[in-house]
Amino acid sequence: MLEKIDLSRKLGKDEYKAAAGELRERLGELQRGARRANLPIIVLFEGWEASGKGTLMNELILPLDPRGFRVHYVHSIGEDDQNAYWPPLRRFWDITPPRGSIGIFSHSWYRLVLDGAARTPDSKTYEDISSFERQLAQDGAVIIKFFLHISKKEQKRRLLKMDADSSSKWRVSAKEWRENENYEKRATRIDEMIQYTDRDYAPWTLIEAHDKRHAVVKILATVANRIEKRLGEAEAPKDEPTPPEGETAVSQAPLGGSTLSPSVLKNLNLNKSISTEEYREKLPKLQEKLRELQYELYKVRRPMVIAFEGQDAAGKGGCIKRLTQKLDPRGYHVSPTASPNDWERAHHYLWRFWEAFPKAGHIGIYDRSWYGRVLVERVEGFASEDEWRRAYGEINEMEDQWVRYGTIIVKLWLQINSEEQLARFTDRQQNPEKGWKITDEDWRNREKWPKYEEAAEEMMLRTSTTYAPWVIVEANDKRYARIKVLTRAIETAQNALGMS
Repeated sequence: MLEKIDLSRKLGKDEYKAAAGELRERLGELQRGARRANLPIIVLFEGWEASGKGTLMNELILPLDPRGFRVHYVHSIGEDDQNAYWPPLRRFWDITPPRGSIGIFSHSWYRLVLDGAARTPDSKTYEDISSFERQLAQDGAVIIKFFLHISKKEQKRRLLKMDADSSSKWRVSAKEWRENENYEKRATRIDEMIQYTDRDYAPWTLIEAHDKRHAVVKILATVANRIEKRLGEAEAPKDEPTPPEGETAVSQAPLGGSTLSPSVLKNLNLNKSISTEEYREKLPKLQEKLRELQYELYKVRRPMVIAFEGQDAAGKGGCIKRLTQKLDPRGYHVSPTASPNDWERAHHYLWRFWEAFPKAGHIGIYDRSWYGRVLVERVEGFASEDEWRRAYGEINEMEDQWVRYGTIIVKLWLQINSEEQLARFTDRQQNPEKGWKITDEDWRNREKWPKYEEAAEEMMLRTSTTYAPWVIVEANDKRYARIKVLTRAIETAQNALGMS
């Protein structure tokens, strides 16, 4: 592909001056329009060393209000880098721009496939990148990707010139010369990268970067046209949503009929219980075992994620208290998931969960989780049907990436029946020490029990995978539920660590 690019294209001074002036004025107006429309914009620059990324990025930001954009320089990850403690894409979720803002990236997540001459990315890496970009695009982001192309001869000429200048000599290292020596091999990698990740929601634009004037105008025009197009689409009437690329008809189809009709929770035996004596005997032993496993996880740098979902008053807090009671507090954190605040709403709904992901060797415990999108947001209408339906695939993709990174995932649904919930609500209301646990919202949610149960059934059907299955905990008896939670967490960790 790259060898077919015409690198001789040039733009005269007068033509450049007229075109660039008009485009800069237009870009300033479009930035203001994007801010009013709450449109997040991502512009990333990849390219050969010495292809002019810094210079061309500067030309792009000149007409922009500096309060509305942020530039990110993405460096390679070294062994001592803090980013090495998290899944590869986590650091990029962390710096995605909020709605109404522009994120400009000098290098990007494509470091994952371009860094290291010897490392060959597998197809899963490309799938992860495409999934990341698709999820952001479906959430409204405009993604503009530039690759700055120069020839091997031109790259060598520029490197020699930089090396001879004392003010730029520091920018030329053995890495830059290696790239020039291995130009053909790297060009094959770049061709592959573009082929696998050039999608309609995040297309690549190749920039012929021999002539600066031509490159500047092409970049300014591409950014302006993409933003303008999206602003026009935002004002146009919405068509019926179609299943996102990569999702099957089953994942989009509404549940119903004899084949897919859910029945897991309705057929559950909630009479399971254990005696006080058995509980007191088992609990400390299981807690000690979990603490031992915590140290094993730390030694091998395996993160563990434990997510709790369930009806109100199902006992999530009590289970979490017993789960953490004997753990080393330096090696875990509990994330209570409440309604997103303004800053969290300005990002993709998964953004805050990527942020809260435990670093390698640590345990992350979630009191409610990313499944809120397909539970409370679905039932209460905070997410559109298109949003919560595509969330099943997005969540599965996220968990798949976590597991391939080495994460041990335990997903727990605590189930109680309506009568038990009413008894617990009444107890909370009448007990001064528990009164803070009950709110008017809890009573309102109780009235929607059938809708929440339907949403939970479909959630488990769509997202109980081989790599991150759901564990249903019969929770009418609190003692039984706490022992089952600890037991399943231990068994899952032991199996993953090869200790069973």
